Order: sequence, then structure tokens, then C-alpha cells
Amino acid sequence: MKAPNMRWDAIFFDLDGTLVQTSPEIADAVNDTLRHFGWPAAAQAQVDLWIGHGTRELLIQALAQATGQSAEAVHLGPVLQQALPVFDGHYQARCGTRSQLYPHVRETLGALRLAGCKLAVVTNKEGRYTDTVLNAHQLHSCFDLVVSGDTFPQKKPTPVGINHGLALWQVAPARALFVGDSSIDAATARNAGIAVWLLPYGYNMGEPVQACQPDRVIADVSELLT
Repeated sequence: MKAPNMRWDAIFFDLDGTLVQTSPEIADAVNDTLRHFGWPAAAQAQVDLWIGHGTRELLIQALAQATGQSAEAVHLGPVLQQALPVFDGHYQARCGTRSQLYPHVRETLGALRLAGCKLAVVTNKEGRYTDTVLNAHQLHSCFDLVVSGDTFPQKKPTPVGINHGLALWQVAPARALFVGDSSIDAATARNAGIAVWLLPYGYNMGEPVQACQPDRVIADVSELLT
């Protein structure tokens, strides 16, 4: 793709549901974990609704459903600590096996970098999983900055990751954009005072992205070049 005449100096991207369709392999790892303990599997559609707050929170929801406990009881009880290392092994093994890039991601990122735009990933996924997914799809080198859910003490929707990038690159908020797929991403951008464009095909907990009132809904990331 041809490098565009950019209106943005920095673009921040969510990962799951924005750049990479990851839900099939996340569901595989969740169900590998549930089967390990003899618990019933979760449906793919249900796992999709749990994506957005980070892998730990997703696992808490899965364990709560499987065991009949509340999410708070799972969070405070022993079952989570037992399941975390099991899930970790399964998800590390599953990363890259059934995920795939959404249309035009690689060529769009390349064109944006060619245009001199700073690019970042800001995700709630824990860093070890973020790196595994980015490496599985050869995306790490596309970004100037990667902020995961455990990079800072707070994660999205707090704007700490965006604020860090803006300060690092000395970019004004008016010259920055967040591209995501959920109400979490919209709130993060608003909290940082930057524009937000949302994609309609990701994981927004069952709600249409139009309800988040983004500045724009785009069909795919190639619209960043027009």
C-alpha cells in the first residue's frame, strides 16, 4: 500500500479483536484448562463475551461458570491459583495455532510506518501472551511501543499506556488516534483525550460498537490510509 499523507503522528491499537482474531485459540486454552479439572467446556460465543479485560479476568469468568461460584469467590479462592499455571501452559501452546490477522493489517501497518507515524499496541492481555501473539504473526517489528495489561499498575480504560506513548514521542493528543473494537478502548481514548475509531468485528461483550459513540466506525484498518 502507498504511504498516505498522515493526519496522525501516533496511532495506538488494541490487539485482540482489532489486529488479530484470537478468540478461537483463547477458547481452546480455556477449555483445555477446564477439561484438565474435569469441568464442562465453555462455548466459543461465551468466551468471546469475556474477552477485553485481560486473560486473568477471562479465566475468572470461565471458572465461575464452570464451578457455579461467583467471580468474586473465584478471585479470592484457591481454584484460580490452581488453574492459572495450567491455563498458562495451554495458552502458550495454543498462541498462533488458530488466530489470524484481520484483513489488511500487515500492509496497513507497513504503510503507516513508511509515512512516519509512530505505532503502539495497548492491550489488557498480559505481556507474556502479548509477546507470544505478536511473535506468532511476525508483528513485533511493526510497533514502536507495546503496552500490555501488566506493563503498568493500571490497565485500560485508564490512559496510562497512551499517555506514556504521547510523552515518549512528544505527540500532542490532537495528533493521536486510538483504534480498537470495544467500549473499553473507547473509554481509554476518551480518558487520554484522543480520537477513537472502532472496528465492528471484534469483541465488545455482545454490544454494537456504535453504542460507544466513537469518532468513526471503520470497516477495516485500511481506512486509516484514506
